[in-house]
Amino acid sequence: MAFFEPYRNYLKDNQDRFPKSAYSLATSEWYFNPTISGCPHDAWLEKITISEPSSGERFELRSVEINVELLGAYHDGIIRFRYPEVFRYKLEGRDLSRGHNDWRFDEFRLNDQGHLIHEIEWTGIYANGLWEIEASDVEYAWVPFNDETLHTDRALR
Repeated sequence: MAFFEPYRNYLKDNQDRFPKSAYSLATSEWYFNPTISGCPHDAWLEKITISEPSSGERFELRSVEINVELLGAYHDGIIRFRYPEVFRYKLEGRDLSRGHNDWRFDEFRLNDQGHLIHEIEWTGIYANGLWEIEASDVEYAWVPFNDETLHTDRALR
């Protein structure tokens, strides 16, 4: 896909600056391939959790963590993203009367401080939202359903 070439060149040019996990996702052959179950394209949001893990004698040392869970586009598993150290986020949702709809596209880039920016566009009939998460890195997991989890895990939600 020729339209991906400028993005691939950007990633290659910045490989030494990119967080390891984000670079691995962005340069993999499967991540942007919508025929692969673990690809987030067309996935649906199940939940997002924003938390503040703390430590210190008075729990005064705070950080922000974001966890995102998606139902894969083929409804055959769950995609999980974890942003272990978040510096900034912007979660914009427009007409959410029917949910966020589909994870349309996303990209990984770096800002001037060298932080990862993960930009995600949600869309349905109309553009429904745009998320920007600035973090130290992103962790990814694909959890396929089997016959047992298809019925038990989903029923617990």
